[in-house]
Amino acid sequence: MSTLIRNAAVFRNNSIVENQNIVIDGKYIKEFPDNPDPADYDEVIEGNNMLCLPGLVNTHTHVAMTLFRSYADDMELMDWLQNKIWPAEDHLDDDIVYWGSMLAFAEMIRGGTTAFCDMYMFMDSCAKAADLAGMRGNLARGLAGIGPNGDKGLAENIELFKNWDHAGDGRFKVMLGPHASYTCPPDYIRKVRDAGMKYNIPIHIHLSETQGEVDNCLKEYGKTPIALMNDLGLFDLPTLAAHCVHVNDDDIRIMKEKDVHVAHNPTSNLKLASGIAPVTKMRAAGITVGLGTDGASSNNKLDMFAEMRLAALIHKVKDSDPLAINALEALNMATVDGAKCMGYDNLGTLESGSLADILLVNREGFNWMPGFNSISLAVYSGNSMDVDTVMINGKVVMRHKELLTIDVERMKREVSRVTDKLFSFAG
Repeated sequence: MSTLIRNAAVFRNNSIVENQNIVIDGKYIKEFPDNPDPADYDEVIEGNNMLCLPGLVNTHTHVAMTLFRSYADDMELMDWLQNKIWPAEDHLDDDIVYWGSMLAFAEMIRGGTTAFCDMYMFMDSCAKAADLAGMRGNLARGLAGIGPNGDKGLAENIELFKNWDHAGDGRFKVMLGPHASYTCPPDYIRKVRDAGMKYNIPIHIHLSETQGEVDNCLKEYGKTPIALMNDLGLFDLPTLAAHCVHVNDDDIRIMKEKDVHVAHNPTSNLKLASGIAPVTKMRAAGITVGLGTDGASSNNKLDMFAEMRLAALIHKVKDSDPLAINALEALNMATVDGAKCMGYDNLGTLESGSLADILLVNREGFNWMPGFNSISLAVYSGNSMDVDTVMINGKVVMRHKELLTIDVERMKREVSRVTDKLFSFAG
């Protein structure tokens, strides 16, 4: 299958080039010809008034938690987890997670997110939904070692790896998902590390999200969560650490030395009052930082345009520096840096040989006028409703705002059904 995107503005090499053509051959970007003949291609996509961006990469989320949207708002993290989220999660099953995931993928595609990094339960069902929707994803079974099901969860994560790693025409990778230092004691982290070493599986973990988490870890182990995981050998595996809000200079040094990547979740961190991560300091140290939404239960949406804008704004205030994170840096955090967090070196850029995850963003809206700087406009003025067409792995999954891989009306019916089923315990 060959596709031509014709006469679009294209984000390449950190700048916008107008009136460009992109040729996609199979699942890869092939070239940028000057005068292509449309008759030579299986499909032609007109790019007039469109901005071509790499697909947005959501480096940390819990996709099926769309079903918890607005269920437990305006709460402190541990109260939110212990008294609302965890009790409800006891009632999840494959059916519920499948349709909660499908709702997430509809929202993601509609808003220009083409790749996600997930940690949750019933992940085989999440993978099946992602496969049907055409999404690209890193999948991890969320693991906790403090209850009776720690070994069972780890076995499920390994089985997920055997069944889904590099499946879906290469769209899926599988990671191990130890939840956090406060749910995974040292002996359990060692089991996870050993499994990762045996099967060559990377890690996705929450670390140093709240000050209370760090204080408790210091009290119990005499070390920060970052130092503890390092001493346990977890960082000997490629690791994506979500949040990293409360990290000190020694933590940052460890993360740089071990090439730990960070998923920055600005909206979730603000909503739960966890704090603002020292992103500029981590980036200055050479740490790769991507952006994530976290789950819809703590955001409450899966909108990466919103995360880009917020990431570019809050660090200006935190650092008292309007140059702290500029628009280009925010866009790169949402694309190429996020792709690196997911283990890709050929994703998140529009270059020959890159995987063809591409957005066409309509610039005809009032919010795009006047058009002085399309990078700035994309981050500060653009929004998810501007996305017109989405391609993942060389296949169009949304054309002119119409989802092509998801039966939207059926999905809405099924989401209503499984929501009633999930929350029947609450009366």
